[in-house]
Amino acid sequence: MDMSFVAKNGLVLLGCGKMGSAMLQGWLSDGLPSKSVWVIDPNPSDWLKSTGVQINAALPVKPAIVLIAVKPQMMGDALPAIAAMGNGKTLFVSVAAGTPIAAFEAALGAQSPIVRAMPNTPAAVGRGITAIIGNKHTSAAQIDLAQGLLSAVGQVVRLEDEGQMDAVTGVSGSGPAYVFHMIECMAAAGEVQGLAPELAMQLAKATVAGAGALAEAAEEKPSQLRVNVTSPNGTTQAGLEVLMDETNGLPSLMKSTVKAATDRSKELADG
Repeated sequence: MDMSFVAKNGLVLLGCGKMGSAMLQGWLSDGLPSKSVWVIDPNPSDWLKSTGVQINAALPVKPAIVLIAVKPQMMGDALPAIAAMGNGKTLFVSVAAGTPIAAFEAALGAQSPIVRAMPNTPAAVGRGITAIIGNKHTSAAQIDLAQGLLSAVGQVVRLEDEGQMDAVTGVSGSGPAYVFHMIECMAAAGEVQGLAPELAMQLAKATVAGAGALAEAAEEKPSQLRVNVTSPNGTTQAGLEVLMDETNGLPSLMKSTVKAATDRSKELADG
């Protein structure tokens, strides 16, 4: 990210919950001066107060970036504070789930450069993945700036059109919860087979985290990694025959899960 440009013109963070705090921590670690950051948050945390950023102070007139990180239901109360910055060169980046670009254009001005982003909760440990899409008033340099900003908490991918955001929500936005539930289920299944609860949970957590790290680091596709672990007529094959059953196993269940989350995302966007 071009820290000098942002430092000179200022960055406004609207909302500083878990996601906002994770991003702010990343920016400060990357060298953004704390005095170049203005945070608007009704209940600032002790950590936020310790950072040296400007909290609930008068905002700069034309900041480089305004990052909108409030919950969707708080949007109506939050946007008036930044509406005057619209229709100019200030870039607005939203990480609010379910709020389409058109809603921001209506509130901030149709000529405003706006980037919609969908991060996920592993951003809190710098392992998130965020999908972004800009409106027609967003320049290539501003998209690059948004990508740099969000790279502070993990990977960033660019979408071709905003309609893809619902599917992104269904896969990566909601996806961490699916994986957390898988950990719960694996641990519970281990208990049924005679493991102590704490041991079963430790095994399940480490296995899922380790497999995920291996999947990202390895050159092989996950399908090949699966094959590598599966000995003919062995224990893994026995388990996979249940898990991979096309009718009652994970393939059908995961399609239904992602579809349900995607459909709900569309409903929320339609209001």
